[in-house]
Amino acid sequence: MRIAYQGEPGAYSEAAALAYDAEGTPEPCRSFEDVFAAVSSGAAARGILPMENTIGGTIHRNYDLLVEHELPIVGEVQLKVDHCLLALPGVTLDEIKVVHSHPQALAQCERFLRGLPNVQIEAVYDTAGGAKLIREQQLRGHAAIASIRAAEVFELDVLHKGVQDFENNITRFCVIARQAITEGADKTSIVFALPSEPGTLFRALSSFALRGIDLTKLESRPMRGRPWEYLFYVDLGAGRSDVRCGRAIVHLAESARWVKTLGSYARWNEASIKAGVGEGSVDVSITSS
Repeated sequence: MRIAYQGEPGAYSEAAALAYDAEGTPEPCRSFEDVFAAVSSGAAARGILPMENTIGGTIHRNYDLLVEHELPIVGEVQLKVDHCLLALPGVTLDEIKVVHSHPQALAQCERFLRGLPNVQIEAVYDTAGGAKLIREQQLRGHAAIASIRAAEVFELDVLHKGVQDFENNITRFCVIARQAITEGADKTSIVFALPSEPGTLFRALSSFALRGIDLTKLESRPMRGRPWEYLFYVDLGAGRSDVRCGRAIVHLAESARWVKTLGSYARWNEASIKAGVGEGSVDVSITSS
């Protein structure tokens, strides 16, 4: 199975793809848009996308892309992320003047970076992409925040391990496909828009509260082209085939402008995480196929 991901070999998304399917073939893409294109065209059977991080928060662009495309979520992966500071062999920490990484990774290591005097921060499109840049251009005095796997791929030294601000640094990824796969689904992601009237959000959420359905995520995003109006993204702790969930969504649709189901799938089993990518391992069990 070909699994499209954004980034270079050694990226955390590559590790998440292998966690989803250890026998799969990860296919690197330059952008998140390219991941959707690869799945839409059939060049990849699945795409894997980072959605949120326990330190850095939500990757909003991917939520927007889920609305723009008709590619359902069919699974999820949670990956423990252990950031490392990488540089060319022989370079010492005192020589580092520039640090490259993805904006999310930089946000996750903000406290560590503040402790590096006179260091310039430069955002790049991918954590492993920063490591690649240093290797290809032989940038002495530059470092990248990326995984140990990226250090191995691009033959860089690890100056520091675990440079993230908090130990429990976990990124949640969603898996997309051309067709829905709902076997074993116990989680549903939806997005909806509401009229700008008093009490509409209360009534919308009561559709789930009255049926005892847990909301594991609730987030608003601006509607493009409609100033000060918002979309609401919700993760529900029930599969779409659950009678309670189906009736709740129908109830919601009665008062919402529109409702879209982004996918119904098997949720990640947190107890199945055996090790994080920061230890050079992808020994992770999954609950999705």
